[in-house]
This record gives sequence, structure tokens and C-alpha cells, in this order.
Amino acid sequence: MERVAISIAALTAEAVAPYGWMLGKGLPAEPGIPVFSNARTDFWQEHVFDVEGGEPELLWVNYRDTNPDIDSLEVHLRTQQAIVPLLGEIIQVLALDAGDGTPDPATLLAFRIGPGEGICMRPGCWHATRVADGEARCLMLTRRSTTVDLIAHLDGGAPMAESALAPISARLA
Repeated sequence: MERVAISIAALTAEAVAPYGWMLGKGLPAEPGIPVFSNARTDFWQEHVFDVEGGEPELLWVNYRDTNPDIDSLEVHLRTQQAIVPLLGEIIQVLALDAGDGTPDPATLLAFRIGPGEGICMRPGCWHATRVADGEARCLMLTRRSTTVDLIAHLDGGAPMAESALAPISARLA
């Protein structure tokens, strides 16, 4: 399998749109979005999260993998998944589905995401996470049963029902 080079793109709402949604875009000006702003505080609706009837769950995730080689991707079939770095920066590798349940190497793209920004991946978005150096602590919003499913597989080899892993040969450029 020939190794594919993955470009690291600037994080913009437009660039992320095929894979999901950018988070941390700032105070919205579009009509119809719930927003409040005064001299003391701002808050607004960023994204309505869909767990397809499951229970949403917040996770703390520490990423430490600095390897630029990407040998596998994971996908979550029944839920969106949001990731927001709190401490440190991540490099989020994304790919669309090829239409046959495998990642499409032609759609591989990576985004450098720092604290105060994030992404929410659509169900079916293939992904992997790296850090440039050290460790990054992130807040993740996902589906509770998807986490249980993935841990059972990673810890004991149980078959996965809500996620999948696929081999790939790629390298961050």
C-alpha cells in the first residue's frame, strides 16, 4: 500500500464542512441563533449535538501520539463526536467514507486545532488524532454507548457495533 501524504489545512468552517462542523467560531451574527451578549458575558448556541437517540457523554482525553505516520483510522457510525483542546494543540486527521465502509484516501485532510477551537465530526467521518509534541488534554462530547463499545474492543478484542477501525497508509506532511 503506497503511503499517502496528508496536508495540514487551516481550520475554517468551510474547510471542515464535508467532515463536520468547526467549533469556536466566535459570537454569531446570523439571525435565529440563540445568543446573549453584554459587558459581563457572552454566550451563544454553537452546535446542536446529535447522538441518534443515545446518551451524550463528556470525556477527558489526553493525546500523546506524535508519530506522523497514520496506520489506521476509526469511525463512529451512530453519533457525532466533538473534540475541543483545552491544554495543548492537536492535529486531527479526517477522511470521508469511500462508499464501501472504508476511508477514502483521496479525502484525507488534517487540521491543527488549538485551545478555544474544536470540531464536531459527522457520523461516518474517519479520523485519527496526533499532537505535534508533548501532550494535549481535550474535552470530548460523544455517545456513551460508543465509548463503552470502543473500550470493550480496545481492552479485550470484543467486536464493535458502533465504531470501526480501518488500516491506512498515510503520513502527515
